[in-house]
Amino acid sequence: MTPLSHETRFSSPQFDSLRDALHGPVLLPGEPGYDAARTIWNAMIDRHPAMIIQAQDAEDVMVAVRFAREQGLEVAVRGGGHNVAGHAVCEGGLMLDLSTMASVRVDPRRRIARVEPGALLADLDRETQALELVTPGGFISSTGVAGLTLGGGFGYLSRRFGLTVDNLRSVELVSAEAERLRVADDEHAELFWGLRGGGGNFGVATAFEFALHDQPPEVMAGPVVHDAADAPAVLRSVAEVMREAPDEVACLPVLRHAPPKPFIPEAFHGELILLLAMIHSGDPAHSEAALAPLRRIGRPIADVVARRPYVEFQSMFDATADAGARNYWKGHYLDQLTGEAIDVLCERARRMPGKEASIGMLSLGGEIARRPAASTPYPHRQAGWVLNIQARWRNPQEDARQITWARDTFTAMAPLTTGGVYVNFISGDEGEARVRAAYGEDVHARLVALKTRWDPDNLFHLNQNIVPTP
Repeated sequence: MTPLSHETRFSSPQFDSLRDALHGPVLLPGEPGYDAARTIWNAMIDRHPAMIIQAQDAEDVMVAVRFAREQGLEVAVRGGGHNVAGHAVCEGGLMLDLSTMASVRVDPRRRIARVEPGALLADLDRETQALELVTPGGFISSTGVAGLTLGGGFGYLSRRFGLTVDNLRSVELVSAEAERLRVADDEHAELFWGLRGGGGNFGVATAFEFALHDQPPEVMAGPVVHDAADAPAVLRSVAEVMREAPDEVACLPVLRHAPPKPFIPEAFHGELILLLAMIHSGDPAHSEAALAPLRRIGRPIADVVARRPYVEFQSMFDATADAGARNYWKGHYLDQLTGEAIDVLCERARRMPGKEASIGMLSLGGEIARRPAASTPYPHRQAGWVLNIQARWRNPQEDARQITWARDTFTAMAPLTTGGVYVNFISGDEGEARVRAAYGEDVHARLVALKTRWDPDNLFHLNQNIVPTP
């Protein structure tokens, strides 16, 4: 793939035809809006596309894909722009910006939400919860729905309702040949299987349809905070409680430095803490009893679990993951959160560089584990916990120290894990071996066959790439 030259960009008949064919604008370097459009969530990513097409509809996407093929341009696709690897923007190629395609339409009769690829979780949750409905996914409301879904997707409600892709009913897709397709169980079924966790390898998704579940707007949820000195004992008890917890209960323990939040005693601001984000999403009559085993562990320094809107809880920790910081992640799966693993995590947390890094551990199981293993490309259904090691900082001079901490923590944990990784937690290009670890050999081979069928030239390679057979 080659970039357009300066002269070609401004004088070629092909480029003039491109602009005439599009409903949305084309942004070139130096033009108003170009720098804002190329800026994504992870500040480590600073790339300069030759052009940015801000698609307004699926027809624009078809025109852009066709133009990229004809001109031999590298293609990057931006949905929410939140993915840590930064594949939403390319250097010298064509960036297809879908952020203005952000509508969410809810059909309460069919119990379906139709979501465009630029929508964020906040958009989806707001529209569905207005009708007391929900589909599971995510923890930070600024996360893009498209990227979350194409990688599998889990959140606070996944133990109850499954992965985001378990609730996906159809995808509208523009293929590498610029064809517009509807992909579902009854149309292109094998491709639909691949889209439910295979990333953006097979085309550009222009709309998703999700099944919806009843969910009253209020849930019992919030954080319980412990002194980091108590973290090993507390985490052992949390792990024991979650082995028997009902599906309606989820818990996300996070080791991090305390932000200056009013609910945390001032003496702990900036100090290492263990925060337990917990939720009971079921019958309100059972909420207090369901969360009591988690809330009575140890001697919390703060407990602000209360009845609150689900959308409020979904955005409660947005400030800890806002745009503009530099981010580097590493991930693992654990069969169980054991004492040995807890000791390693707590020791590595004490070495965190800076105040914004964190180690998060989400309890899995429930409906995730009950779905058939081969139903989607997501192969980690029997894992009890997923681990996300997040280095996060502001000063570029800190890059080496922060990345080294994340990698060393990953290495220290490796002997205690399943060897797998959640594809959305892979930072940058960690190589084909890490992509294989995200899927396992059998699933990866099936994805390769799909990639070879639908994108043999690997036009869509800015992702955790499934390499087609030559």
